Amino acid sequence: MAGYYELTQNDSGKYHFNLKAGNHEKILSSQVYTTKSGAENGIESCRKNTQEDARYERKVAKDDSPYFVLKAGNGEIIGTSEMYSSASARDNGIESCKTNGKGPTKDKT
Repeated sequence: MAGYYELTQNDSGKYHFNLKAGNHEKILSSQVYTTKSGAENGIESCRKNTQEDARYERKVAKDDSPYFVLKAGNGEIIGTSEMYSSASARDNGIESCKTNGKGPTKDKT
């Protein structure tokens, strides 16, 4: 099963999406958007940028957990990964993002 974007709306009416792998594991989480069209534009930006290695910024949290952010061409953060146990696990997450980044959207709003 291929990966997909899951678009949701929270109790305060704001929108958010997660990129999930075919096994339903969350790979990447977006920021919160005030409009559905903003979130949909974020998904489109994610689809375009997941394929470019230069768009991934590999980071390390204060607790030394590796993670990554995906940035648009303008440098704006599109999504943030989970925290990983090692740099190699983070790099596998980036590869999963590339593999699943072209997936369809499941609108749960």
